[in-house]
Amino acid sequence: MNYLEKARRVLEMEIAELQRLASRLDGRFQTAVEMLMECAQNRGKVVVCGVGKSGCIGGKIAATLTSTGCPAVVLDPVNALHGDLGVVGKGDVFLALSYSGETDELLSILPALKTLDVRLISFTGAPASTLAQNSELVLDVSVEREACPLELAPTSSTTVMLALGDALAMVLLEARGFGRQDFAKYHPAGKIGRTLLLKVRDIMRGCEQMALVSPEAPVRAVLEAMTSHRAGAAIARDAEGRLLGIFTHGDFARYYQSFPNIGEIPVEQFLTRHPVSVNADCLAADILLLLEKHRIDEIVVLDADAHPVGLVDSQDLARWRLV
Repeated sequence: MNYLEKARRVLEMEIAELQRLASRLDGRFQTAVEMLMECAQNRGKVVVCGVGKSGCIGGKIAATLTSTGCPAVVLDPVNALHGDLGVVGKGDVFLALSYSGETDELLSILPALKTLDVRLISFTGAPASTLAQNSELVLDVSVEREACPLELAPTSSTTVMLALGDALAMVLLEARGFGRQDFAKYHPAGKIGRTLLLKVRDIMRGCEQMALVSPEAPVRAVLEAMTSHRAGAAIARDAEGRLLGIFTHGDFARYYQSFPNIGEIPVEQFLTRHPVSVNADCLAADILLLLEKHRIDEIVVLDADAHPVGLVDSQDLARWRLV
């Protein structure tokens, strides 16, 4: 049995169904976005409900909506009829997921929903189903066939449901102007939180940890300053204290071949002028991009008057778990 070939067949079938989904998106999707936007603006929430695999997908959709600024909750359809329906409030959007559109547990909620001031959107593969007929808006998640070789396990259909939910959440995110700082508010922990909340000033080495030298200092003295500060670079300043250039261990190794007596030569001759620098209020995440773009290990932090106030070493990023 060729496992790789069979795995590719599964993926190709699901990719084909996603392409079909993309091709049939129409004005109904736009209406769904507008309904969710109005709900969020009115401080309502999205109540997501499904059974079995559709319920699992619903949980992911609800989590994505909530994490991107549109509050959403998952409602178990069985418990809904025994008190949990109280979670549904006026102005909420009820998102029902059922591929067949005939799931008994879900249909049993419909009469109760009619007494509440909510709007019903359904994800179903059966536009003529009972669920579809009782929905204000129907989004078609039909597939030509499941990727399951038995045509039994929900595979292509759940992938399409999940992708459609992601599309709704991401378009809604952009429509509401939800930005990186907003995202950071809801993700304060883990690498995402550190990347979006930490500023350069939070991770930089301050002046007391920097090898600050004059341009006239011999390279030997500069290396001693770097060693005493455990730094991979020295920062040279002009008479007014502004950044003049940077000298690194890498520079020493490169120039030593051509200047065996480099230790006695003023470091000014070997400085990298106008090195890459950032402001202390920039996001720490910006450092990652600069290090990768310029292929360097140290970045100088400047104040508004071009005075060096800090240094970020690539090793610091690992210590702060940003890489």
